[in-house]
Amino acid sequence: MIRCEWVNSALEEPYHDQEWGKPKYDDEILFEMLILEGMQAGLSWTTILNKRENYRQALDGFSVEKISRYDQTKIDALLQNAGLIRNKLKMHAIVKNAIAFIKVQAEFGSFSSYLWQYVAGEPIDHHYQKMSDVPAVDSISEKMSKDMKKRGFSFVGPTICYAYMQAVGLVNDHVEACEFR
Repeated sequence: MIRCEWVNSALEEPYHDQEWGKPKYDDEILFEMLILEGMQAGLSWTTILNKRENYRQALDGFSVEKISRYDQTKIDALLQNAGLIRNKLKMHAIVKNAIAFIKVQAEFGSFSSYLWQYVAGEPIDHHYQKMSDVPAVDSISEKMSKDMKKRGFSFVGPTICYAYMQAVGLVNDHVEACEFR
């Protein structure tokens, strides 16, 4: 099988093959990926994939409604969970992002409607030859980051937003030779 060259482990293979670059419209999945991309900041994606199930269990299945009501006691308990990334700023960002996510849903009818407006409702299919051609940011991720920060989101810099765009299929950055384009 020919895959994008960033795939280096058996754990990354199903994520790459079945999720990465595939358009997602379900708000629950979009929220999960937003949280996971924020958790990745400064870490490898393999680290996040290794902890994904721990996050699902600890964060009530990524229930945006439940997470938006987490108090300091709950955050403190999460910070003691060895199965999670125990970073105070990131943990507080999870709750902050849940609250902002719900506000966006109320304004746009769904988070999906808000998100997909950045690409006019259609995935951008890049035709890169090698992963070194793939940018870390683009003008869309910069615009998205700026707007999301204004709306109260955290850990949504342009690089995280671009990785998020890849993860949820706003952009297809599978290289041309990849069998999973």
